Amino acid sequence: MADARDPLRYFRIEARELVDQISAAVLDLDQEPGPDLIARLLRYAHTLKGAARVVKQTDIADRAHEFEDVLVPHRGEAVTRMPADEMRELLRLNDEIARHVVELEQPAPAAAAADAPQVEGAPPGLHADDEEPAPRAATADLDELLDAIGEASARIAPLRDGSRTLARLHRGVEALGDRLRVGRSAGDTVARSAVQRLAGEMGALGRRLTDAVDQVERELDEVRGRAEGLRLVAAGTIFTALHRAVHDAAEAEGKRVRFAAHGADTRMGPNVLNQVNGAFLHVVRNAVVHGIEPEADRLAAGKPAEGSVTVDVERRGRWVYFRCTDDGSGFDLSALRRVAKARGLLPPGREPGPQELIDLVLHGGISTSGAVTEVAGRGIGMDVARDVALQLGGAVNITNRPGQGATVEISLPLTLLSMNGLIVEAGGTIVTMPLDAIRRCVRLPAADAATAIASRRLAHDGQVVPFLPLARTLSPREPAAEERTGSAVAVVLTADDDTVAVGVDRLAGTTTLVARPLPDLAPAAPVIGGVAIDLDGNPRLVLDAHGLVAEAHRALAVSPKPVEPGKKRRPILVVDDSLTTRMLERSILESAGYEVDLAASAEEGLEAAHQRDYGLFLTDIDMPGMDGFGFVATTRADPLLGHIPAILVSSRASAEDRRHGEEVGASAYVIKGEFNQEELLAHIRRLIL
Repeated sequence: MADARDPLRYFRIEARELVDQISAAVLDLDQEPGPDLIARLLRYAHTLKGAARVVKQTDIADRAHEFEDVLVPHRGEAVTRMPADEMRELLRLNDEIARHVVELEQPAPAAAAADAPQVEGAPPGLHADDEEPAPRAATADLDELLDAIGEASARIAPLRDGSRTLARLHRGVEALGDRLRVGRSAGDTVARSAVQRLAGEMGALGRRLTDAVDQVERELDEVRGRAEGLRLVAAGTIFTALHRAVHDAAEAEGKRVRFAAHGADTRMGPNVLNQVNGAFLHVVRNAVVHGIEPEADRLAAGKPAEGSVTVDVERRGRWVYFRCTDDGSGFDLSALRRVAKARGLLPPGREPGPQELIDLVLHGGISTSGAVTEVAGRGIGMDVARDVALQLGGAVNITNRPGQGATVEISLPLTLLSMNGLIVEAGGTIVTMPLDAIRRCVRLPAADAATAIASRRLAHDGQVVPFLPLARTLSPREPAAEERTGSAVAVVLTADDDTVAVGVDRLAGTTTLVARPLPDLAPAAPVIGGVAIDLDGNPRLVLDAHGLVAEAHRALAVSPKPVEPGKKRRPILVVDDSLTTRMLERSILESAGYEVDLAASAEEGLEAAHQRDYGLFLTDIDMPGMDGFGFVATTRADPLLGHIPAILVSSRASAEDRRHGEEVGASAYVIKGEFNQEELLAHIRRLIL
């Protein structure tokens, strides 16, 4: 029975869920039709039709019935592909149903009283808008739940204090019993017996109270984490809209395109996901319109007739990566060069490189489409992705594979991150480590702990891995418990396919939490990934697995190599087109005792490299003319310079750029957005005398 105050209350919830299921399934039907999928769609439509008729929503019920009429002839058949006209009809009906459901969310005030349906059992004359509550945010109920948890936590605090008071009374009673033991009189014996019984009962009560408070606090902590996690949104919620955009663009272009998506379970703040959704709608349309070739061209190139567009969402530490990959022809560099020259976007007298041409796409106004259509030709789209990335503190990277396709990647810092964590204590500080990166926890005997601390290495599972004493990392002046007592727990974790061991004092349980970034005015070491709020409302640091791995390797190589007597340390060449960056890096390096030369471009750097014997190159990537990748590759190929190590310093944070840096021969890769002076100097001490 529907709620008499709002007859559509439960129908709205059910209809939204059914519309989402129908929207996703009808798009899957275009790619992989089959009896099971058709049967599932018929169930969804039939359920929606029945529910709509109960609440007198005839428009929705009629459209659902028409939806069934299209599918019924194919029930039980081994359909290889739905006819195009029937697919268009299913999508049209799906859109109309969705529109009607959305209209039910916010009925027009003037028409609500007259048009609101009557439900059997409802009082006559009572409509859906009578005493309608004010609209509430989607997270309002969760906020109330979190407030209730906070109130419950506050009420538990006196119980915790009471358990401590009871423990003190218990100790006092035991002390009184000890004094009565010296008594000889019958009265002393009776009193001693009574005190012993009282001490036993108080001890048992104290243990039960402490255990109960501990259990309730753990459960409240778990509920708080799960409730906060519900405020986040799964990345998969945008996949249906992206799939529909690919389908509609392919339909308009007369192409066959298959859509796939991965990483649906990655959860993040709705503000991030909403903005990425808007940008990626442009990205996937561009992939279909500009990337995927017509069927005849694909067959002539030896490709499948059907193109593919794949969206991947991946979380790595504090960052989330959205990638769109297609198997089309890639960016048309000749067309981009022609359009850019016609618009005066290229510097005169110099031929731009492929990446420079592709980067122009991100600035908008560049389109190789011959005509303006509903889906292409206006030169907008990629610049939307760039604007969203910049607004959210991220970056956009484009990888072009001529004749094979292209990848557009948006990397963004996560403002809210739902995660399961392992609570550990190190040097008196309680922190949380990401549970999904942890492989094993090992109790270290005193001798093994001492060896690991001294050598910064630990033998584990047949291999030797870097060992990082966490207390020394969090509080360099405070010795860890394992350094004081010779015992420790090694938490073995993996990130980027690299395994290290982190030494902690003790394990304190697991938790579900929502990690938030640290304030801008509170910079932290790379091992800190964010902060969460515990039951008492206090901040608790959340560590980053990637930062722990990097710090373990940095600590392993932190000791500078000795300089041979009488041998002068070779200078460092800094190559960067930014004056500010050049001066900052020179200041850091000179303060550490290095001699530094500067170059404002890769070409100038190459000229300087042939005039002096350098010990290391420190170069930016994005520079006019030759970029940093080209500089490193050129020096590596030069017999006179190939032995000199190079460090890339860039704002690019994608895994693809890191791999590219390794491929051209860079010895290290430092991200400007995560710039850490000690990390840079550690790399240099490892590479240069």
